[in-house]
Amino acid sequence: MIELRGRGIVPGVAEAPALVTHEPISGFGGIDVATGTVIEPRHELFGVCFTGRVLVFPGAKGSSGWSGFFQSTRLMGTAPAAMVFDILTTKAVLGAIVTRVPTVVQAVPSALDLVRTGDVVRVDGTSGLIQVLRDDEKVARSSEDEDESFTQWKASSDRR
Repeated sequence: MIELRGRGIVPGVAEAPALVTHEPISGFGGIDVATGTVIEPRHELFGVCFTGRVLVFPGAKGSSGWSGFFQSTRLMGTAPAAMVFDILTTKAVLGAIVTRVPTVVQAVPSALDLVRTGDVVRVDGTSGLIQVLRDDEKVARSSEDEDESFTQWKASSDRR
């Protein structure tokens, strides 16, 4: 497990798979609030849904409408589970606040350098702690669980 420390700006705790982009996200015209999907044509996440995921991104770009669009995702049930970003701007911070999802900013080391899409990430916006469980760690745990289940099944069938 990897632990990062940052500055919590929206309290609360959420754990979900990460969705990582190295490009800032445009709220106004860059997201579909009804589906929680990035619709900015040249964005690396074009067509990808962030609903229920930990959104790891550099920060916001575009107008001050960013916060209104992200608040709409909360109202429509399409918001990310949590946000982690590096570049503090009023639009990104206000967007996180009105979205009301746990948010940590300026993590050290940078979440953009360490978190991969699909990693399970626990964001604690109260303490500023981010915990990352790698995808391969999940696979190893899952494999161990399957081995244990098979061993238990085999032992019970040998008794018959």
